[in-house]
Amino acid sequence: MKTLYVGNLPWGTSAEELQQVFSRYGEVISSRIITDRETGRSRGFGFVEVADEAVEQMIAALNGSELGGRTITVNEARDRERPLQ
Repeated sequence: MKTLYVGNLPWGTSAEELQQVFSRYGEVISSRIITDRETGRSRGFGFVEVADEAVEQMIAALNGSELGGRTITVNEARDRERPLQ
């Protein structure tokens, strides 16, 4: 399983919509939209967990494509860096 970062999403995009778009190109395990803790509004990006074999095809098909009038960015997510203690 791999995680894809999806950036520049339209504010109204739902996790379900994201899953539908990506499932056209392979198996989607889960999807989520990142929201602001205080307002609950979308922060304009999200993550989609996909089967390993679908990663390259999804990135090639969807990076730079249009969703809801915005050009989205799709690439493999990097691990979150841990702060030094």
